[in-house]
Amino acid sequence: MNSLESKFPKYMVYCVFIACLEAFCNGWVIGSANVPGTVTHICENGMNQVASKGLPDCLPMNTALWGFAVSSFCVGGLLASLFGGGIQERYGRKFTIIINNAGFIVGSLLCAVSVHQAMFIIGRILCGLSCGLGSLVVPTYIGEVSTIKGRGTMGSCNQFLVVIGILLASVIGLPLATVPLWRINYAIPAFPAIFQVLMMPTCVESPRWLVSRNRIQDAREALQRLRGDSKIEQEFFEIVEGQLGIAAANLLLKGVGNQDEGIKIIDSKDHPDITTEEKGETGVRSAMSMIEVMRDPVTRRIGLTVFVHHIIQQLSGMNAVMYYSTSIFKIAFDENFAQIMAIITTVVNFIATIAAISVIDRFGRRPLLLIAEAGTCIFSVLLVIGYKTNTPGLLVASVFLYVASFAVGIGPIPWLITSEMTPTAAASSVGAASTCINWCMNFLIGQIFPVIFAAIQGWSFLIFAFICFFAFIFTFFFLPETKGRSLESIVKEYEKYR
Repeated sequence: MNSLESKFPKYMVYCVFIACLEAFCNGWVIGSANVPGTVTHICENGMNQVASKGLPDCLPMNTALWGFAVSSFCVGGLLASLFGGGIQERYGRKFTIIINNAGFIVGSLLCAVSVHQAMFIIGRILCGLSCGLGSLVVPTYIGEVSTIKGRGTMGSCNQFLVVIGILLASVIGLPLATVPLWRINYAIPAFPAIFQVLMMPTCVESPRWLVSRNRIQDAREALQRLRGDSKIEQEFFEIVEGQLGIAAANLLLKGVGNQDEGIKIIDSKDHPDITTEEKGETGVRSAMSMIEVMRDPVTRRIGLTVFVHHIIQQLSGMNAVMYYSTSIFKIAFDENFAQIMAIITTVVNFIATIAAISVIDRFGRRPLLLIAEAGTCIFSVLLVIGYKTNTPGLLVASVFLYVASFAVGIGPIPWLITSEMTPTAAASSVGAASTCINWCMNFLIGQIFPVIFAAIQGWSFLIFAFICFFAFIFTFFFLPETKGRSLESIVKEYEKYR
């Protein structure tokens, strides 16, 4: 079978799963401060060491400081996104995923043994470094190793593991929301991170990155492992052509024999006529800086489309719900029931994400994103009505349906299109800028939403409704469908409008 028709080869699925362990840690860091948040910074004995020797019962913080502590991991995410593109471009996707776990391991353990508020915040920032770099490199890796027909499902798995992390952090966080068990809640991300360090070496490097480093034979071997018994000649030709040009592709993938022999691969080290210095289209295109991306009309249009959708993902308000869902439900319920409703919210997110994974390669990215943006707009308005009319049932239903709408499109698709639309030469710069923008907006929401919510409560979701309305218009006019298309064909479509 031609690899272009292949969907879910076993080894490819294995590599994607191992890479997505980072996303689970990311989700846990996001959700860990929700349910046990109160006991972390407000408890009867404060800094006194009553429940355990050597560690204070909790870390007293006022609302402003706790809001910063919760969102401080976004600072780490922002910092990592600034230099993450260079790391993954220089050292490769696989090695970057491995070293990325250092922040999770050190940061989560530091939070768990914190004896001062500063230690806790520094631990959150270190976790954020791994969240930020992982948010860049894992979607890139998944997009570059996945089959065309299975890329949507595989790309959605990244968001799915984030959702599982948020869900389990809330479910497990409920019994751990006591003194001193809240510390265990913050230590948990270290364990899947250690597991990923041990298992990631069993996965292959991205074939596209290997081609970009002129390691042609290594790239072919990696692609063959990822595709199992499928014939990879046509897919590999398109990958090489997309990065080296048609002239180099014809030289490197030279001479078709009989059908059983396939295409003979000639490594560039054996052919000095294929070099980066040679003029024409036979050299590997070097990685583009952000300035070069913005100067090129093709990559500029691609980049701006991707950037806007990352802004939309955060400003649509989902993380406001994830961080402060307990506070939102307190408008209508007591604290215990509000915590239970917050957990049910993460369950809704989980179920809706499964639905998105099952249909994304059937319906396509664009329709799902439009449905999601329309849904979040409508249910944000209904949430405001539920608040204004003091109707608990409408408030709860609006939150659940808002979360479900977000999960089927706005959650997974911005990360997916980043790798699906961006040429390999521009992938690190566009990916790093996208991640940076995403984390900036994430930090902004984490900082200003508590202030806005404290001032106007349920009315705050009217702001998100307006943002989602304009997001729908932008997606309708500017986002192309990427389902079932190779990266190279998408880029060629943009080249028509130079």
